[in-house]
Amino acid sequence: MQVETFSVEGPLLLTPRVFNDDRGFFYESWNQRALAEALGLTVEQSPVFAQDNHSSSSFGVVRGLHFQLEPEPQAKLIRCVVGEIFDVAVDLRQSSPTFGQSVGALLSASNHQQLWVPVGFAHGFLTLSNQAEVLYKASHFWSKSCERSLLWNDPALGIDWPLGRLGDQKACLAPKDAEAPKLAELASRGELFP
Repeated sequence: MQVETFSVEGPLLLTPRVFNDDRGFFYESWNQRALAEALGLTVEQSPVFAQDNHSSSSFGVVRGLHFQLEPEPQAKLIRCVVGEIFDVAVDLRQSSPTFGQSVGALLSASNHQQLWVPVGFAHGFLTLSNQAEVLYKASHFWSKSCERSLLWNDPALGIDWPLGRLGDQKACLAPKDAEAPKLAELASRGELFP
């Protein structure tokens, strides 16, 4: 597995070794030992996943930016198995030198890349293909009381969403995401990570 880092410490872009032939392809989409090694941990220290999630989205759909606070904070391992998405992680660790900064990566069924989003980050994506199916592992169970949303296009975040790829179409969001608070509001409420 190839591991790439970003200017923001924590998230990783993982590219598995894919075996292609005239029948199709094969690759390990998750291997506990390989993930632990990528994170600089022992196998015993590596994340244990509590649930797998699968979403299907049409062109122009934005999901996120979502995160969960204690006692159920979620680290996520995201991959796109149908279509293409622009996947984003935003640093919400107030003590981090990169607080409020983001990383982004194009994940697709053809590149097989995955984004590791550690605890302390919000996560979201924009669908760039007619249809996209996204699978992700989460380190804790979903919790309504812990879940929060951050406004996807908050100018304070400076996320370079590839909106030009949508043409004349506007991004499509769920009401909770379209009305999500900005970073400053979440900070004033004490709803971020230390």
